[in-house]
Amino acid sequence: QVQLVESGGGLVQAGGSLRLSCAASGRTLSRYAMGWFRQAPGKEREFVASITRTDASTYYADSVKGRFTISRDNAKNTVYLQMNSLKPEDTAVYYCGANFSWEQLKRLFVLYWGQGTQVTVSS
Repeated sequence: QVQLVESGGGLVQAGGSLRLSCAASGRTLSRYAMGWFRQAPGKEREFVASITRTDASTYYADSVKGRFTISRDNAKNTVYLQMNSLKPEDTAVYYCGANFSWEQLKRLFVLYWGQGTQVTVSS
């Protein structure tokens, strides 16, 4: 069992930056590929980014490519999402998730979810 806790959300103006953190407890994070997802009001949850558990390869949704960066620090059992050049359409609740396969994460097949953190981007 893995417990995931996100933090770092908040209110930011368009063009600004935020860094989200996802801290894990229960089992070592290095066992899992990790992903970030988001859900805007009235919309389905969508994939944002993922990072493999071994070589730290990263994958991004087209909508965030070039603006967001996912990274991990296995020694700290933490995954990060650096978000730059934020847009109002990035407003959503952001969730982290874990699975053994990064490919499953892209399809939103997640073994463990965090509780989410709100990101609001004002225009």
